[in-house]
Amino acid sequence: MQEQKSKIAAGILGILLGGFGVHNFYLGYTGKAVAQLLLTLLSAGFLATVSGIWGLIEGIMILTGSINTDANGIPLKD
Repeated sequence: MQEQKSKIAAGILGILLGGFGVHNFYLGYTGKAVAQLLLTLLSAGFLATVSGIWGLIEGIMILTGSINTDANGIPLKD
């Protein structure tokens, strides 16, 4: 069995580093994480705000429990 990921760690990563998709890498959502990272890097930072807001919203959703599993369907621990 795989170890549960921390909801708090994932939420904080989303809020602070969400523009780079770090929280999605942490939770195993690699495709979404790469999309956020490429959106930030390939736009030379012009779309970093969009990606950052995306990460902020997902970070808040993780902390409030709207997103409560990792990519493998394992519930996040408090």
